[in-house]
Amino acid sequence: MKSRIATLMVHTSPLEQAGVGDAGGMNVYVVENALKMAQAGVEVDIFTRAATAGLPASVEIAEGVTVRHLEASSFQPLVKEELPSQISALTSSFMHFAESKPRDYYDIIHSHYWISGQLGWMISERTEIPLVHTMHTMAKVKNLNLADGDTPEPLTRAIGEEQVVKAASALIANTDAEAASLVSLYDACPDIVHVVTPGVDLQRFTPGSGKTTARENLDIASDALMLLFVGRIQPHKGPEVLIRAIAEMLHHSPYLRAKLALVIMGGASGSGTNEPERLKQLAIFLGVDDVVHFKDPVKRDDLADWYRAADLVCVPSYSESFGLVALEAQACGTPVVATAVGGLRTAVSDGISGSLVDGHDPKAWSAVISRLLAEPQRRLLLSMGAVVHASHFGWERTARRTLDVYDLVLSEPGRTTLQAIK
Repeated sequence: MKSRIATLMVHTSPLEQAGVGDAGGMNVYVVENALKMAQAGVEVDIFTRAATAGLPASVEIAEGVTVRHLEASSFQPLVKEELPSQISALTSSFMHFAESKPRDYYDIIHSHYWISGQLGWMISERTEIPLVHTMHTMAKVKNLNLADGDTPEPLTRAIGEEQVVKAASALIANTDAEAASLVSLYDACPDIVHVVTPGVDLQRFTPGSGKTTARENLDIASDALMLLFVGRIQPHKGPEVLIRAIAEMLHHSPYLRAKLALVIMGGASGSGTNEPERLKQLAIFLGVDDVVHFKDPVKRDDLADWYRAADLVCVPSYSESFGLVALEAQACGTPVVATAVGGLRTAVSDGISGSLVDGHDPKAWSAVISRLLAEPQRRLLLSMGAVVHASHFGWERTARRTLDVYDLVLSEPGRTTLQAIK
């Protein structure tokens, strides 16, 4: 019998462009992991909310991977904070779909993010299918590391996360640090917490033909000193830190202005709906608007060239469950400067593939970036280290370890494991 996984990701669709709205690294994670599991012989159905009318019931994105739209009563555009009100409707939609399938059609329900976890909890209780959950981000962790102007996550989310932790048969954490947070902050049983590090597409993100060719493709000056930020533009991701760091750099080294460029690639998200415009005004106020450039997100095939073209990719987040951007950039041979928080301490090997910065003081970021820009030989060594470091994080490894977690959950008497098909 074919093994199948029901993956739940209702607050954002795997079909959406990463870097805009609520679509980000989690979208990439879910799709890439599903593709590799499908290649191992496990079918994956990814259930997401139909946010607009007229969407097809299902979209096959690859053999063995299908996106299925769950219809709630309303197709109005809802922010993710409003989606808990749709859990009952989404549960009903899933159960109507499941009525047409055998009772044992799905082996595992795997939910991503707490809202999907709430849906998974409801479905698991009704179907007796085990629930595996991946948090990706946690309210209690985020609230310990808020950016200036950022809105704290509400208590209702923290309570919802606690409920999902209690309901799940297994919890998947991206790093040891995240696993520790689940145990210490959410009272998760250590026996059900498993660490599975995310991966990177090592076929798409490679050094390729190098920086020179990438800059020719993108029409970027060969002698530019280019810094790149990729991600959703919101306070929590820290792009303001980079703009202020650039101002510090130019204050101390005004000669850099002719060559320095900071590219901020992404769209507004979360509490940062007006963040792009605010950052543009900040750049004008600080007198660096001529070197700060805002760009909409690009397709992933084009993103690799942007990574290759950069001298440094900067990830100044206030917290990160992992940080896929950092890993993708390193796979392309570009060193990363990142905050020493959360999963970034795993995604970046300090001194080998990039530099980790304690805190978000623009002066500290300015000092680290300036030093690396002034030492091309050092950047070359970090570039080589970055490629090697990223090579240990292929999605095949992530999928294999995810399947191992499923097998542990299904190892109870009377259940069939997925081990035989791996």
